[in-house]
Amino acid sequence: MLHVIVSSAYALFMMILCTVVNDNRIAYDDVSHHRSDLMPVQEKEWEDRVKRLLKAELARKGITYAQLVGKLADIGVHDTEPNIRNKISRGKFTAVFLFQCLEAIGSDNIRL
Repeated sequence: MLHVIVSSAYALFMMILCTVVNDNRIAYDDVSHHRSDLMPVQEKEWEDRVKRLLKAELARKGITYAQLVGKLADIGVHDTEPNIRNKISRGKFTAVFLFQCLEAIGSDNIRL
């Protein structure tokens, strides 16, 4: 279980002066309370890593995106080639999608 300790004064300050919308903090006092230089870089690195992993598995098996669409359909996952191409290109997809792709292309083992 994760515990976060925030002083009540700071919490009140954040509730009054900042609003979070779609993971973006909006400060009403012209002061940024969010270190945007930390999380996005780390998140981007993870997205790039998982994207490279899936692309490497597709290349290793010699499978194109068009073939992946068909193989996913064979296991009951229906999506279009442009959607799949975009998901993989962004690196923003669920673990479920990753496992579906790996199952569809017959990758039983992956190397991290």
